[in-house]
Amino acid sequence: MARRNRTDLRALRNMIDEAHLLLTTTELPENRSRRACELLGTALELADHLLTESPAVTLGKLGGRKIAERGPDYFRKLAAKRKTHGGGRPRKQAE
Repeated sequence: MARRNRTDLRALRNMIDEAHLLLTTTELPENRSRRACELLGTALELADHLLTESPAVTLGKLGGRKIAERGPDYFRKLAAKRKTHGGGRPRKQAE
């Protein structure tokens, strides 16, 4: 699925690039072509950035920050619960 999204993003980038090229050779009234070229240039930069940046890296950074907001007390409580309410497989009985 991720490969298809990447291919779609490359196709979108190529379409933006082609539209940018067409507008650079066209002159529209009231500097409309210049503004359109600026917007398409920014869209190209954004598409290039999305192609180079891995989505997993971005999500990983966000997750680490959210967990850090909980603070050390939260993790101390979790550790205490694990020690007192140990689950898992029952111990073997000595014969």
